[in-house]
Amino acid sequence: MAGLLPAALALILAGCHGQAELTQQQIVGQHLYAVRCAHCHEENDLALKPPPPKIHGAMGKAKLPSGAAATDPEVRRLILVGKGKMPSFFGRFTDEQMAALLAYLHTDMPLPSQ
Repeated sequence: MAGLLPAALALILAGCHGQAELTQQQIVGQHLYAVRCAHCHEENDLALKPPPPKIHGAMGKAKLPSGAAATDPEVRRLILVGKGKMPSFFGRFTDEQMAALLAYLHTDMPLPSQ
């Protein structure tokens, strides 16, 4: 019984944070999103009209805000080719960085603490 108390406490505390811990790969993806994507998809600091879509939770749905399939290959394609006002990021991500960004997009997408 005593062994259950620490496990139960850990579950309760994890629930207080509201989200699972990120893996190291997801943390790298979080950083990439924060420095290369968030200024448009979170803050729209370029005042684009219409504003770029919020993409939190998009990978958990069947379709992206654009109507394209919410799959890793399609998101990779959109990032590398661009679409509409979104520029191409071709050559700006290594394969490892792209994998990290995709891993992060599959999370609840918590933003890094300031």
